[in-house]
Amino acid sequence: MQDREPSMTDKTTVSLLGTGIMGAAMARNLARAGFDVRAWNRTREKAEPLAADGVRVTGTPAEAVEGADVVLTMLYDGNTVLDVMREAAPALRPGAVWAQCTTAGIELVADLADFAREHGLVFYDAPVLGTRQPAEAGQLTVLAAGPEEGLETVTPVFDAVGAKTVWTGEDGAAGSASRLKLVANSWVLAATAATGEVLALSKGLGVDPQSFFDLIAGGPLDMGYLRAKSALVLDDRLTPASFAVSTAEKDARLIVAAGAGNGVRLDVAAATAERFARAAAQGHGDEDMVAAYFASFEEEPAAD
Repeated sequence: MQDREPSMTDKTTVSLLGTGIMGAAMARNLARAGFDVRAWNRTREKAEPLAADGVRVTGTPAEAVEGADVVLTMLYDGNTVLDVMREAAPALRPGAVWAQCTTAGIELVADLADFAREHGLVFYDAPVLGTRQPAEAGQLTVLAAGPEEGLETVTPVFDAVGAKTVWTGEDGAAGSASRLKLVANSWVLAATAATGEVLALSKGLGVDPQSFFDLIAGGPLDMGYLRAKSALVLDDRLTPASFAVSTAEKDARLIVAAGAGNGVRLDVAAATAERFARAAAQGHGDEDMVAAYFASFEEEPAAD
């Protein structure tokens, strides 16, 4: 990936709160784009490698956001976001842009927007679509909703971490971007669970998975995603995770809750959440989400 021109951004300070799989990659791309980047993570040791990429690693959320023009949150869930932003609150600069990139569901978006309003922040509901590889390449899709007021500031930030930004509205508090993110994730998680189950059924019935891939090759049932995720299981490449089982379970439960709150019963999403939970209980929580494959077995299946 080519470095982006820093001319528009060399006076912009970006604070990134949360440097997990996605956050760390975003911090690196922001630094590469010419931003002054500060990063904080609850476990500081996980953030320290970012210093080699020109990112200033801080000890507290308040230290990270002090004087920042833009604050990005990329944390586990909405409650964690609120907790961390409350820690940061004394140092937040009124008028700063806050782009909330965590998949937080829709129930907490209004609370997050209220926090922003109370502290004079320009709020963007801005979850991102993608996993480790597109995050590292700066090829995420940013789903964003927020006011025109901060566009000039936030657009170069979104351009640094993503290949495109899909705008869903001008009111971040309405949660339109988070709603679209849950719809997209419902498909991704269902496809992931189905991939694990087709491999498990092949294992149980003594069918070579390749014969299934050959059967659907080139037709409407074939999917690059199916083949890529299957390879992680078949080649035992479940770490490092592109998107972890435990995080996928959290997202699946957010999807179920969002459906229930809007009169929609989501049986597949509910079952998928339980599959992820069983896989995590078996010790696969930090592995790639396709490790939900193992939830099909009472005991770890023997290698072929």
